[in-house]
Amino acid sequence: MKALPQSYVARMTDLLGEDSHLFFKSYEQPKTLGIRINTLKISIEEFLALSPFKLEPVPWAPQGFYYEEDASPGKHVFHTAGLYYIQEPSAMSIAPALAPEPGEKVLDLCAAPGGKTTHLAAYMKGQGILVANEFTASRAKILAENVERLGLPNAIVLNETPARLASAFPNWFDRILVDAPCSGEGMFRKDPAACEEWSPENVSHCAIRQLDILEEAAKMLRPGGKLVYSTCTFSPDENESVVDKFLERNPKFKLLPFPNAEFFSPANPKWGNNRNDLQYAVRLWPHRLRGEGHFAALFEKTDGNDTRLAPFQTKVSAESVSLFHSFVRDNLVCAPREGQYLLQGDHLYLLPHNLPDLKSLKWVRPGLHLGELKKKRFEPSHTLAMTLKNSDAVHYISFEPDHPDIERYLRGETLPVEQEEGWTLVCVLNFPLGWGKVVQHTLKNHYPKGLRIP
Repeated sequence: MKALPQSYVARMTDLLGEDSHLFFKSYEQPKTLGIRINTLKISIEEFLALSPFKLEPVPWAPQGFYYEEDASPGKHVFHTAGLYYIQEPSAMSIAPALAPEPGEKVLDLCAAPGGKTTHLAAYMKGQGILVANEFTASRAKILAENVERLGLPNAIVLNETPARLASAFPNWFDRILVDAPCSGEGMFRKDPAACEEWSPENVSHCAIRQLDILEEAAKMLRPGGKLVYSTCTFSPDENESVVDKFLERNPKFKLLPFPNAEFFSPANPKWGNNRNDLQYAVRLWPHRLRGEGHFAALFEKTDGNDTRLAPFQTKVSAESVSLFHSFVRDNLVCAPREGQYLLQGDHLYLLPHNLPDLKSLKWVRPGLHLGELKKKRFEPSHTLAMTLKNSDAVHYISFEPDHPDIERYLRGETLPVEQEEGWTLVCVLNFPLGWGKVVQHTLKNHYPKGLRIP
């Protein structure tokens, strides 16, 4: 990797003292590589039985595994099917600490590209409301694509500022994750570009922004709710100092011991105005574990008032719902799930129960995209396909991972098949990849053009 900034080297040497030589030596080691099994689609045991990669467990994340550098999991069809997410192992420490339960209301405030969002979703088991927000529009689109690929049926993807969200969801969420934008010092080994963009001025700018974001998040947490603040940087200004200032301004919050802390190092109270409870927060140092740099703190809101928000009121034509139900009757074993329908143009969505009004907010995905109405007929979405199991479809076709028709399908080609006519779920080892429609022994390809391989 390129030379580290001299002011960064001087600061870390001063902070770590005798330990600094081990810290800087870690930069000579290769970056850590991990995948996290998507338990919404497959159990850990099932995946390990069919995994094409050599894997080693990540100690602090039951779903997480290290893989070897030559494995290329991003190119495998199991990745396309959403059976796993490629995620840096230290980043896998966050969702198990927040540990949302099925049926809860959860917010990932700075969610792109979606690693922690999809990890939280696995704990929720498709139940409840998961709001994933990203301020930058281009990154929100990437977030929505990962939400789709991993088959999250209860996720809402928003493109909003924290302040506007705080106005829309006061004292409402059970759990909130603030994985704050930071100076990225913990990613220098993984991403040399982060090293080039670093400056002391950017560290100071990030610390101010992080505290502002955390303040807005606090307004959205219900009493008794839990919040995790995390960064991928080493700077005390962005970590212990932010936590100290937040607690000074928000006496209704307290720090809790961080789950799985035995695998990590305690945060340093001296770097946060000598607050003794900062020892409950954790640091993930690359010279002390097999992972990149991270910081995390777990808060609980101890007082305040709950807020009940009026549910989203939507108007949907009887015809659009009837066309969807007709599709379900002919092509699915049962309807996807209960919820509230929303029609945006010709696109039909299914919203989770009791979702508050989103009309004042910018969304990328207001719920589960079911499909599109086209000339008095319903065409199912790729998103819907990725939330299904093969057994949910009346007609499906399944290929082995190395079957040549898999590659043909992913390129968008038609396939000769001996199947009954109608909408057909195309699968790899019974895990959906997308839709096709069989007409006269030919499967017409409905794999999205933007996802097709060259």
